[in-house]
Amino acid sequence: EVQLQASGGGLVQAGGSVRLSCAASGFTFRDFAIGWFRQAPGKEREGVSYISSSSGSTYYAGSMEGRATISRDNAKNTAYLQMNSLKPEDSAVYYCAASAAYLGNRWTMTGEYEYWGQGTLVTVSS
Repeated sequence: EVQLQASGGGLVQAGGSVRLSCAASGFTFRDFAIGWFRQAPGKEREGVSYISSSSGSTYYAGSMEGRATISRDNAKNTAYLQMNSLKPEDSAVYYCAASAAYLGNRWTMTGEYEYWGQGTLVTVSS
């Protein structure tokens, strides 16, 4: 059974940091690119960051540039998203997703990902 388990969310004050984890099982994690997405109430799901299977390529949404770092540990079948200097507008449910393809500039397209996790809620208080 394929599983992507996102965790690490919670309540954090503005200016604070959070590290999200995405634990994978049931597929060959090292062969899949990982994307992080978020969805706030009443808004569409949007791409936050992306890392290729080999970690050779990373992408960030403009709103997160300089505030987020994506990484992965293929030995642990886990991807991470470190977010700093958080703002109230960063509050959302954060999802990780896996794609067998190298997406490049298509990394924000939700339809390009085969597997999705259940999401973890990040709430940033002002």
